[in-house]
Amino acid sequence: MKRIKLNLIMIIKEKVITTIVFFLITFAYQSNAQIHVSELLGGENNPIHSTVPFLTIAPDSRGGGLGDAGVATSPDIYSQHWNAAKYAFIKKKIGISISYTPWLRNLVNDINLAYLTGYFCLDELQVISGSLRFFSLGDIQFTDEFGGDIGRYNPNEFAIDLGYSRKFTDRFSSALTLRFIRSDITGGGVSYTGSQYNPGISFAADLSAYYQKAFTLSEKKGEYAWGIAFTNLGTKISYSEDSEKQFIPANMRIGGRVTIDMDDYNKLSLCLDVNKLLVPTPIKKVGDTLIYGKTPPNSLPLSWIQSFYDAPGGFKEELHELMFSGGIEYWYLNQFALRAGHFNEHKTKGNRKYFTIGVGFKLNLINIDISYLVPTSGRNNPLANTIRFSIAADFDSPKNKKQ
Repeated sequence: MKRIKLNLIMIIKEKVITTIVFFLITFAYQSNAQIHVSELLGGENNPIHSTVPFLTIAPDSRGGGLGDAGVATSPDIYSQHWNAAKYAFIKKKIGISISYTPWLRNLVNDINLAYLTGYFCLDELQVISGSLRFFSLGDIQFTDEFGGDIGRYNPNEFAIDLGYSRKFTDRFSSALTLRFIRSDITGGGVSYTGSQYNPGISFAADLSAYYQKAFTLSEKKGEYAWGIAFTNLGTKISYSEDSEKQFIPANMRIGGRVTIDMDDYNKLSLCLDVNKLLVPTPIKKVGDTLIYGKTPPNSLPLSWIQSFYDAPGGFKEELHELMFSGGIEYWYLNQFALRAGHFNEHKTKGNRKYFTIGVGFKLNLINIDISYLVPTSGRNNPLANTIRFSIAADFDSPKNKKQ
């Protein structure tokens, strides 16, 4: 019989992105349930778990250079991942891009993420978009129950998106994105119980909205924007008949941006995103007795709602599930960009903390973006030396939109 080595499972269970909006937590929180997380858990880590975490990785270099922020950044070809509603305000007719990210290079040298995305403007109000995200988990050795080598396999996961964006006013738009997810981490085989391993399949959707408005400050033109995106709202995944179905990383991202045209040549933008993973916080049981936490409901929509108030540590632990991404972007003549950002996750929820830097170039129709990640949470951080490459092309003259 084949069995999957422990390191494969650890890869699939790796880091997730979590975040929350303060007023929603406050609304859902029950005051009589407040318990200090350190008292309840003894100061232990209590990260949220989900399968297919590759869906939460920033796939493009622009967002990667801004600390993994992008829900309200100016519309661009990479909007599919961050907030597809931004496509309704894009200024070109058609665009296509490809991005490549070597992943976890401090651990292994053969894990990578490839991302292909594009859009097409149907008219001045409607845009369709699509993407393919492919995540290769490298070469894995399989063994039998006696530890004998029975072959090698390259597990992989991918997601295919199709989105529709529409502008409702000169300032507001929304979008719906449908997603098919396939996770093949076993290569077939049979579990210890004799059950056949199969690829995990999920269907999901994104719902998003975007708002932008121009303003003038001390005779300088500017623009502010906000966005919200509920992503990966989909079915659970199982890899065999007798294995428990696992949540995919349903997520809520909300954020804003301010852009100032300093003069005819220089432009500066500031952006901030806050994320909340809409996945139940882990519980603890002894036998059939629930020690702490809330048992997840059978209904997926109810589980997304309960994720706002199910942390066993109460309100304080819910705040620990906040994740912040912030960045600054400078453009010169709309042809050369410098970017910097920071990402922060609480130490009990994954402890991912890092700075990012990036550059961008526009050469006629071609856009080139590069970003680099500098971890701050430890010398041996597996995210160290993460670099992203993106190249994109936008075609046709700017559309005559009324802004």
